[in-house]
Amino acid sequence: MTGHPDREKQTYASVDDYLAAATYDVEPRLAEMRRVITETLPDAEETIGHNMPTYRQHGLVVVQFAGQAEHTSLNFFPTAGAFARFEAELEPYSTSKSAIRFSLDEPLPLELIADVTAFRLAEAAEFAARKRSGG
Repeated sequence: MTGHPDREKQTYASVDDYLAAATYDVEPRLAEMRRVITETLPDAEETIGHNMPTYRQHGLVVVQFAGQAEHTSLNFFPTAGAFARFEAELEPYSTSKSAIRFSLDEPLPLELIADVTAFRLAEAAEFAARKRSGG
């Protein structure tokens, strides 16, 4: 995790390893994000990708999550559809080209995390269907 000098270069074999390496203030938030994501994506494959917990379904990455020194984040790409759909709900949060950041000073927006995850699953299913049909 960024912000923890002993873990800067660490790689993770599993999501459990990733959570175990988190600092005491970040780990409960990451565990809660994992719970919400796995409840929303019960059929997704849970792996590590780009050294982050990653959830794949329909052959695509649906979402990832990460913990940093000052925030946790829900990561996904492309973001345009979700950012447009949830524009009002995302207003209080910092975003980047591939993430929504949640400050450690604020409670996690669990419903928003579930809603964005479900939206991303629908996007992945639609993309996979188009790809199968040659579109």
